[in-house]
Amino acid sequence: MAEFGVLDVTTYEALAPLLLLAGTALLAFVIDSIDPDSTSHELIAGTAIGGTLLSLAFTAWYLLDGVGETPFLLFDSALVVDEMALFITFVVLSVTSLVLIGSYDYVHDMHHRGEYYSLVLLAATGMVTMAMANSLVTVFIALELASLPSYALVAYLKHNRGSVEAGLKYFLIGAVSSAIFLYGISLVYAATGSLLIPEIAGSLDNVLDEGILGIGILMMIGGVAYKTASVPFHFWAPEAYEGAPAPISAFLSSASKAAGFVIAFRIFVDAFPIAAMVDLGIEWMIAFQVLAVVTMILGNLAAAVQNNVKRMLAYSSIGHAGYALIGLAALSNTGGANELVLGGALMHLFVYGFMNTGAFLFLAMTEHWEIGRTFEDFNGLATQAPIASVAMSVFLVNLAGLPLGGGFWSKYVLFAGAVNNGFVWLAAIGAAASALSLYYYAKLMKAMWLEEPADDLSLPDTPTGLYVAIIAAAVVTVALLAAFGPVADTAVNAAASLLA
Repeated sequence: MAEFGVLDVTTYEALAPLLLLAGTALLAFVIDSIDPDSTSHELIAGTAIGGTLLSLAFTAWYLLDGVGETPFLLFDSALVVDEMALFITFVVLSVTSLVLIGSYDYVHDMHHRGEYYSLVLLAATGMVTMAMANSLVTVFIALELASLPSYALVAYLKHNRGSVEAGLKYFLIGAVSSAIFLYGISLVYAATGSLLIPEIAGSLDNVLDEGILGIGILMMIGGVAYKTASVPFHFWAPEAYEGAPAPISAFLSSASKAAGFVIAFRIFVDAFPIAAMVDLGIEWMIAFQVLAVVTMILGNLAAAVQNNVKRMLAYSSIGHAGYALIGLAALSNTGGANELVLGGALMHLFVYGFMNTGAFLFLAMTEHWEIGRTFEDFNGLATQAPIASVAMSVFLVNLAGLPLGGGFWSKYVLFAGAVNNGFVWLAAIGAAASALSLYYYAKLMKAMWLEEPADDLSLPDTPTGLYVAIIAAAVVTVALLAAFGPVADTAVNAAASLLA
């Protein structure tokens, strides 16, 4: 039992953020099912947003009070609530809150709004469960709980051919990757005789067959690469992000990515410790080094040649997956900066959750205004929407890593950790990829601020919910430049607890 301010948190109270989120999802379903034709949009949106913010408040409270410093093990250790789980839960819930607030305007005039909010909450519940999963079975169940609502959300615009096609492709590729990941789990179980992540690490001295274990680990790397949209398993992401409603693109490219990475961190750092794996001749770090390099390079190169802004952001998110992969790729058997490099990856996921979500919500607002998706369609937008354009500029500058917000610090710490661990070349490739990203981010800023607007550029209304979400994301992104210390400390502590 851990000390928690004036109260003590019992084992099951530690699950409060997860239970609140799941309960809100079910409550939204109940409210909508009472009278689906006349359910108040304000009521169901308020319920979804209120429940998510309450869950976020519990998570922040737990983090500030150090609840995760002593891990809580539940259900025969199938779930664990530790600093890593709470940190990623905070990221997922922050993104979910912004997406739900922004969705108020986006889906206001659409059908099936109750289902929309419920599916977002259920997917978020799956992602939070992924953060707390301590068994490979729990990992797989949580992965499916997050994935199945996501397929439906991508195809939410069911009268839009692009949305339906994207949802179908996302589902088919997701089903194949789930099968590969599950087969990898079965091979690891066959080689080690355990599904609990800590027990797998303890059984590596008596592995039945190193070859089977190696193939199983390779297949699991493939499953993780799919979930994090890493090259070469990235091809679903631009299609899904372009076809999905823009708030859902924000949700998948930020919250889902963070949840995918926490699975990778927990499995490979905890179940397959580097020293033991080197002795077995299975150096999984090399696979992640290759993935990180090709993901950073190809993601940014592909983003640079896009004419569609939404696809540019989609490929940009692939490039950022490459940066986060450095958290695993730059781990060393002898290096003393493992905590810094893994913590740097967590910091980047934290900041990325705000700046990338804000950027996609900005696109949601332009879709609400029925502005096109090419760079030329954004010409002169700053003259009509200066506040939103300033916020978008903040997101773009931070995505590039310039010192105008937390995006600078997260990349700086990540690359510094890689250098301190002896991976100067990996940090150099990351810095070069970031420099390349300046080209396409600046291209959009130039269109908004310097180009002449089209004659018919006029904005019909002010979507309050979207504005609130975008401004909130921009304020947090900028504020992190001066107040990055608590985030850095929490991330490094979470990484240290996993590496211990």
